Amino acid sequence: MAVLEINNLSKSYGKNKALDSLSMTIEAGNVYGILGPNGSGKTTTLALILDILKADSGSYSWFGDKMGDHFRLKIGSILETPNFYPYMNAPQNLEIVAQIKNVDNVDYDALLETVNLAHRKRSPFRTYSLGMKQRLAIAATLIGDPDVLIFDEPTNGLDPQGIAEVRSILKRISGQGNTVIMASHILDEVEKICSHVAIIKKGKLLATGPIGSILNNDITIEIATSDISQLKSVLSTKSFVKNMTELPDWIECIVDEQIDVTEFSKEMYNSGVVPTRLVARKRRLEEEFLEITNNA
Repeated sequence: MAVLEINNLSKSYGKNKALDSLSMTIEAGNVYGILGPNGSGKTTTLALILDILKADSGSYSWFGDKMGDHFRLKIGSILETPNFYPYMNAPQNLEIVAQIKNVDNVDYDALLETVNLAHRKRSPFRTYSLGMKQRLAIAATLIGDPDVLIFDEPTNGLDPQGIAEVRSILKRISGQGNTVIMASHILDEVEKICSHVAIIKKGKLLATGPIGSILNNDITIEIATSDISQLKSVLSTKSFVKNMTELPDWIECIVDEQIDVTEFSKEMYNSGVVPTRLVARKRRLEEEFLEITNNA
């Protein structure tokens, strides 16, 4: 079932077109990453679907328009930097959020356990690290038991430990059946957290679908030898080599998925190439993203 349908959504700021006829569908239970460089239209997209901004043209509908303007009651979101009262502790700040949302009987201790903040629940918000502040904001989005959670750059500015903690929490939340939509420019985190991805650049949708369908099955092979010129010459004659890039210490080539590393190695030896380095790996989202956006 589709929880969100976006149809030809456009938004401009003066002469700058932030979003250009964006269309996509997000199904219930998916963890959807909206991925793009800074300035690509990610935050604008989230602001539009949350009715914070008004679109110039196009439309969107939540839950098949069955809830009308009450769709917000089923959505929890964080846009930009989370703000709480600095002198209040975690339960006090969450209680204010619950009052704003008109939600009663909130189990604040359970929420703080979910985001690993129970041990600091009595500390004032001003004493929290950036990662702790972000986790409290995630707890706030969970008030009212929403079906959909929306996060804008949830790991932005965090140190490696903070990133890992937020990633773990988002995985735990999505594992409970919630639909999660997150905008990010950090490809590694999208690949680790999301089941689906939409890649946008300059407000245009370039690719969308399950991460497995965005990532092709080609193999990336890193190969080095004592004679790079000979290696380049040999690789250029092989029909299974789709692309090659010369790096300072080796050549990186993309080969057809039907060629495994053993067969590749045999082909090199038969052609007189003795590798001093041979590493094979599946393509990562970062490589696919760069290829898609560079060709756009």
